[in-house]
Amino acid sequence: MGARDHSERPGSTPGPDAFVGRQQELDHIITLLLRSWRLITLVGPGGIGKTRLASEAVARFQRSTGVAVHWVRLARLAAGTDATAVAEQIAHAVMETDFSGRSAWEAIIDALGGGDESAAQVVLVLDNCEHVLEGVGSAVHTLTAALPNASIVATSRQSIGWVDEQLVPVPPLSREQGVALFRLRSELTGRSVSYPDRDEMMAQICHHVNNHPLYIRLAAARLVREPLPMILRELSGDAPDDRRMRWADGPRVGAEARHRRVLDVISWSYELCDERQRVLFERMAVFAAGYDLNQEDFADGTGIDVGAEREAIEFVCADPDEDAEGRPIVLRRDDIPQLLDELVDQSLVSVHLSPTMARYSLLESIRVFAQQRLESRSRTGVDERARLERRHSEYYRNKVADAATNWFGAAELEYLDWARAAWDNILTAIDRSLAAPGQAPVALDICHGLLAIRLPFLGCSFREIRMWSERTLDAMRVLTTEPTKNQVETTALVVWIALCQGMRDDAEALLDECMRMCLGDGAAGWRESAETDLGVPASVEFAWGVDLLLARSDPRSIVVLRRSAEKYRRDNEVGGSVMAELFAALAAAVLGTASEADTLSTRYLARVEGSGASWVHSWARLTRAIALNRIGRPAEALQTGREALGHVTGIRDRWGGLWAVQFRIWSLARLIEGWQGDKANRQRMIAAATEIAQLAGGTHTLLTKTNIDVSRLGPFSAETTKAVAVGQAVLGAAAYTAAEAQGAALRPELGEVQLLAMGALSLHRAQHGSDRGWSSLSPAEAEVAILAAAGWTNNAIAVRRGISMRTVDAQVASVLQKLAITSRDEIVEFAPHDLRERVSAESDRSPGRQRRRRGK
Repeated sequence: MGARDHSERPGSTPGPDAFVGRQQELDHIITLLLRSWRLITLVGPGGIGKTRLASEAVARFQRSTGVAVHWVRLARLAAGTDATAVAEQIAHAVMETDFSGRSAWEAIIDALGGGDESAAQVVLVLDNCEHVLEGVGSAVHTLTAALPNASIVATSRQSIGWVDEQLVPVPPLSREQGVALFRLRSELTGRSVSYPDRDEMMAQICHHVNNHPLYIRLAAARLVREPLPMILRELSGDAPDDRRMRWADGPRVGAEARHRRVLDVISWSYELCDERQRVLFERMAVFAAGYDLNQEDFADGTGIDVGAEREAIEFVCADPDEDAEGRPIVLRRDDIPQLLDELVDQSLVSVHLSPTMARYSLLESIRVFAQQRLESRSRTGVDERARLERRHSEYYRNKVADAATNWFGAAELEYLDWARAAWDNILTAIDRSLAAPGQAPVALDICHGLLAIRLPFLGCSFREIRMWSERTLDAMRVLTTEPTKNQVETTALVVWIALCQGMRDDAEALLDECMRMCLGDGAAGWRESAETDLGVPASVEFAWGVDLLLARSDPRSIVVLRRSAEKYRRDNEVGGSVMAELFAALAAAVLGTASEADTLSTRYLARVEGSGASWVHSWARLTRAIALNRIGRPAEALQTGREALGHVTGIRDRWGGLWAVQFRIWSLARLIEGWQGDKANRQRMIAAATEIAQLAGGTHTLLTKTNIDVSRLGPFSAETTKAVAVGQAVLGAAAYTAAEAQGAALRPELGEVQLLAMGALSLHRAQHGSDRGWSSLSPAEAEVAILAAAGWTNNAIAVRRGISMRTVDAQVASVLQKLAITSRDEIVEFAPHDLRERVSAESDRSPGRQRRRRGK
């Protein structure tokens, strides 16, 4: 599953979010998936559990079949959003990165099988469709026509309306299931519920809320503040607060079903809040909608890319001192932490925990309710929602600007991690600023900052950032006829992105526009003046230099990029100067003289050494590796490049990881060239050429899966082509092709191409040893093997995975047969290195060990 996938793993001991009931619906959905049904839509009122049911069904189906599942969250989209925007959400979900210049539709179709009828089945989950039905309907029509291998599972409050749509109604829970869920949720509060007739009282509460899962969750949450009998009294008989009974499901003539039942549930919880809690809750509506994550799926903290940090909520929602006068309720920044905790307790705010950070969000339906309440609270003459939305945009503009100014240093990765997690709120701020009269400059500031901190390379895709940047630039052209400094700089940075996409024509047109904005009528003939300072700003010099480097393989790029760095330094823009110096050193390494390559790479490495900027330091070492090749020291280049590769892989720099492998191929070719003519080195030449072929094969697979086109990146693609030719000459066509095929079988999703380049993976062992045995296991068998290696009994595995004992027995037998062993104790020796820690963690969780601990 990809970066945006969503799966659930039922635990051996049910947790507060354990799946309850729905067996009939589960069986129906899984049967339809086995039949490769094209569109399965789970329909029902808000909060009834459609998303949870879809998650459980596709997770069980995937565990059994190994089918790829991609989860698309549509909650962030505005009501009535068209198919193009829906396609962008789908593309973002099915691909971790996309550096190509293709349309979203082309990217989706390629990623999901390319329209090949023989391609393996994939499942696409479209979650929260009810507010974008037309866009989803159009998207479904396009996808089903283009992808015969795709099955779509949708969750919606009404049908999509497609001709062959299979509807699966999601009803309330049964009585027994409602009580089971209430009991599980009550355990989360930490309150002991030990009345003799406890289950009967729980059943009565569930009955009063129609066994609706979200109603039950909210009722159980009240145990923090009230005992069980008191909750029941609030919902029973003629009690004054029995008005909540009007929220139970039933006919509501003329009411909008999409909002009525969910809003009724939220209203109950809202009415139980004090005024200060209500005010904060309403104000949080200006943040992007969130969604719930299964914590077990992300035990290491990865994937927690949702919600706003407490600092953001304090900035946006607290009352500035100068604005507090006349407000009946004033929220101070110091009030926010406690109020947030109270709202989480009330199940109105979702909290998303990583190892180092807590972030908060409102689920989509709850956010709609909060927005409506916020509208009604606006003071006379003051649009409260507009005021808070401006604060929200201001916060994210300021944070991105701060990152763009200060990223060069020890906080570099913190800024990047923050931007990844804040992505939905950043997009909300851009979109909102574009829609507000006169606020396009705020959106431009944000786009400029995202480009300056290199987020397209380490967070979002090239296509996404270009789309938002170009929309913002279009809005600025309408707003002002005189280009601003930020317009020029953002256009120049988009040139850089377009060049990395290999879209030279787009880059050339944008660069021409930059020059016209800067030089006016004097722009004619500028391309012939690279050695001359035309007076354009540093950002335009940078774009020009990168164009000369990547599009034209022109050594004059060194001059232009060094001039750009000098102008950035003169303007005290440290981050810009660092990037310009990096590209100047790269240009010297591939296009300059040996002396230029040595001098600029050494100088750059010295500048960034000790800065704490991890990404920059890694790229400085990669640049030094290229220069070392140029000056005849390929063995040293290999070591330097390998060290840098280990680091870029650790910080999730996929772009850097790709190029570090390419640079290693270059170094291996230079080694071979140095050994030629000496028969004593023949075996070393063969080994180096074999690695070239294997890395080239692995790179081809990686490029195919990540949609990166590097064929138009000037001297970089040319150097790789030359290195491959060296490897082919040593091995001959047949041996080279065989070694290349070995590399092509590597799994990019596990980072095996980089592991091979780092010397952490032996292809010989992978083909003939333990790795080969493990790779022969199906995904379901691998999961069972991990638990078996960790000491789980077959019965415990069956409970943990929600499958039958007979199935587990067969899977364990298959694992032993494929690994050619006779004992479960030997399985761990065959587990890949990256899974050993998980085996250890599962061993600690095994029921047998837990029992032994309790017996001590």
